[in-house]
Amino acid sequence: MNNRSLSGRLLTAFFALLSAAWVAPVIVVLYNSFKTNDGIKSSLFSLPTADTFAGLDNFIKGITFGGYPFYNSVFYSLVITVLSVALILLCTSMAAWYISRVDSFLCRVVYYLCIFSMVVPFQMVMFTLSNTADRLSLNTPYTIPIIYLGFGAGLAVFLFTGFVKSIPLDVEEAAAIDGCTPLQTFFLVDVPIMKSTFISVGILQIMWIWNDYLLPYLVLDKTVYKTIPIHIQYLQGSYGQVDYGATMALIILCLLPIVIIYFLCQKHIIKGVLSGAVKG
Repeated sequence: MNNRSLSGRLLTAFFALLSAAWVAPVIVVLYNSFKTNDGIKSSLFSLPTADTFAGLDNFIKGITFGGYPFYNSVFYSLVITVLSVALILLCTSMAAWYISRVDSFLCRVVYYLCIFSMVVPFQMVMFTLSNTADRLSLNTPYTIPIIYLGFGAGLAVFLFTGFVKSIPLDVEEAAAIDGCTPLQTFFLVDVPIMKSTFISVGILQIMWIWNDYLLPYLVLDKTVYKTIPIHIQYLQGSYGQVDYGATMALIILCLLPIVIIYFLCQKHIIKGVLSGAVKG
């Protein structure tokens, strides 16, 4: 056995163990979602038994808990995610295309400001942001996507800019000769070429926005609007007692759509991230 083969097997074993460490908490949450509350408290890591198996009761309790319907939370999470991702993809792809093609001093400043925004911790701006959102009436599910656009623009512009630089100018010049305006060139020529980057950026933003707890909690009026993470946080009974079974059941329901989307699109995610980060 040569050194290359040995190192490859060692790396495979290492990453397999690392993957198992990441997946293990999800598996624990999954089988605990089918256990009774007392079974979870007495033995968190044991599998359900005849005495602790709760069937679908936890899912039913989680969905019907309290006076706030769970389907409202699903609706608001869906609205926020769809509007935010659509706004991020549209605005950042056009901004990246303009930055790459014009390449002026102002464009470079905007690009580096977007990159800088990626390293600014959310905790530094969250209190000012909450106050500003209230003053500008950005505290509803239909206006909070504007805030998500600001926080999601950094990574999206970085990936889109890297890919746009790899698109030959000859393609756009040919479109211009055929009579296309700049907007027609972007939407009819460049967007189809950027498909993999659109998918990768979209999935990354969906995973972030769908699971985000802190920003909606700070900005939205929680007596009227509750996203799924906020709904889960309010699964408390009298005296602050938490129904762990119902909580874990709703966590699984929250994770399931994202996991399915990720597995269906993971090939495009890897391709889009590599093309946006390496080329250009």
